[in-house]
Amino acid sequence: MTKKSLDLICLGRVAVDFYAQQIGARLEDVSSFAKYLGGSSGNVAYGTAVQGIKSSMLARVGDEHMGRFLREELQRVGVDTSHLITDKERLTALVILGIKDQDTFPLIFYRDNCADMAISKEDFSEDYIASAKALAITGTHLSHPKTREAVLTALHYAERNNTKRLLDIDYRPVLWGLTSLGDGETRFIDSAAVTKSLQEVLHHFDVIVGTEEEFHIAGGSTDTLSALKNVRQCSGATLVCKRGALGCSVFEGEIPEDLDGGLNVYGVKVEVLNVLGAGDAFMSGLLRGYINQEGWEQSCRYANACGALVVSRHGCAPAMPTKAELDDYLARQDKVARPDLDQNLNHLHRVTTRKTHWQDLCIFAFDHRKQLVDIAAKCGADIQRIPKLKRLLAQAAEQTAQQQGLKPEQAGILADTTFGQAALNQITGKGWWIGRPIELPSSRPLRLEHGDLGTQLTSWPQEHIVKCLVFYHPLDSDELKREQEETLQQVYQACCRSGHELLLEVILPADMPQDEHYYAEILSHFYQQGLKPDWWKLPGLSNQSWRQISEIIQHYDSYCRGILILGLDAPEDYFKSVFSQAAGVEMVKGFAVGRTIFAQPSAAWLAGEIDDDELIRQVSARYGKLIQLWRNR
Repeated sequence: MTKKSLDLICLGRVAVDFYAQQIGARLEDVSSFAKYLGGSSGNVAYGTAVQGIKSSMLARVGDEHMGRFLREELQRVGVDTSHLITDKERLTALVILGIKDQDTFPLIFYRDNCADMAISKEDFSEDYIASAKALAITGTHLSHPKTREAVLTALHYAERNNTKRLLDIDYRPVLWGLTSLGDGETRFIDSAAVTKSLQEVLHHFDVIVGTEEEFHIAGGSTDTLSALKNVRQCSGATLVCKRGALGCSVFEGEIPEDLDGGLNVYGVKVEVLNVLGAGDAFMSGLLRGYINQEGWEQSCRYANACGALVVSRHGCAPAMPTKAELDDYLARQDKVARPDLDQNLNHLHRVTTRKTHWQDLCIFAFDHRKQLVDIAAKCGADIQRIPKLKRLLAQAAEQTAQQQGLKPEQAGILADTTFGQAALNQITGKGWWIGRPIELPSSRPLRLEHGDLGTQLTSWPQEHIVKCLVFYHPLDSDELKREQEETLQQVYQACCRSGHELLLEVILPADMPQDEHYYAEILSHFYQQGLKPDWWKLPGLSNQSWRQISEIIQHYDSYCRGILILGLDAPEDYFKSVFSQAAGVEMVKGFAVGRTIFAQPSAAWLAGEIDDDELIRQVSARYGKLIQLWRNR
């Protein structure tokens, strides 16, 4: 018998969802969309993976940007994509969705000859199906002869190899050709042909999952009990009937005369934003319990909770709860009427869905604006040369990373929008750590350089990290503290809404008492104010202070990314001691240093004393030396 190396194979729809960002608007009036992974099977593969299930995606995507997006999104959460085939002849399926109100969700499927409907029995082997504990099918793939053949082949392989078979009825009348092409919103149209098509295959399944309306189409009756009894005549599968806010009912044997006569696992009432994707979330939670053999009651608790969390959020796949988040919710679900407003859940969702794991970061920081303007003025150079300078600094960063053998997750830059947009564009998309400053240089109290951050972040790539420098001291006046903390709260909330990570850089004002113990006090205070940045950037401290600060971070936010050491134009020799003090402190993840690397070469270049190549050589040598000092710490 083939070893069960996979928990789950998902066979069915995988697509790109474009969700309207203007909630309440007609789809005709929507002006922008958020792009997410979608498609019922894709959502389930994703949703189970973030619950700790080893899932695999069996489908096709187009040989284009959207297909690559889906593949990367699935891979990021650990989904096996060995059988996510790139189709050279078809495009990836797309879906456009709106949220008008709690009951109105305009939806258009763009699936004409799409890639995932071209899946065939030749795309997989019996050994592949046999390698999984379970196979999950969605009903859409029973609607077309070619995909139906693929499904039936997979089901036969599963039966022969003790792979459990689950069906999510997933009834979409438009995908069975029962409505106009633009009517993806309609969830039920009675059809004897669809009922017959489904009933011909129901005997293949061990578990069948659907809403009451979906059992209506499978059972050929709009009376739920009658429909369930009709399905039972076709199949001995366990039937899981989703009942919305009432939770779900499980029927393992004969169907009783009362819908409440099965195993009833009740849900928790939550404020609904968007029911789209709730069924896929339900299936993901159910599969976690089913595959781990936790029993139907616990499986349904997972399922109901996953559905409750997703209906309160925008999108489907990105709204799926992780294992840590779901477990936290289940521990106190009766007290959380609004999951979308619960700070702990939102924080867990934010920090347990991060895309990249960084290690030993060696970041070249050239986000300086005021300092370079001052250098240019001193040299008598035109500040219009600074953008070119920053492009050359980015080239030096890439050259050094290659020479030093830095992996993408170890390399990074801090660059600004004012002079460094071209440098940002140059590095974006290469897997580097990329930070961008938002503060008005040298401002105290803190001011944002370009106004409202929320508006700015709509144009930022998601991989860019918000860097905010605040000059703060525990001895500041209460008024100054309050003003700065209000701005920091606005920055933090904007990042939480947009999904961008936040790096908070803290420096003691030069004209106030300097003692490193103040940093521990500041971090504790900020955490108590509810600020939980993804990153901290701090000056070099003693080993004792690093350990004290690490304990504070672990106490308040064990998911914090860590600390980066800043430079403050210190000489190179200074860093040997600074880096050695951080040795053995796991929370210190690397450095983000700038003027030590670029100041002197940039002044010479702006003054016309050296050319582009010599600038790059000198900057690269200095950056490389810091990387070696960090490695040797």
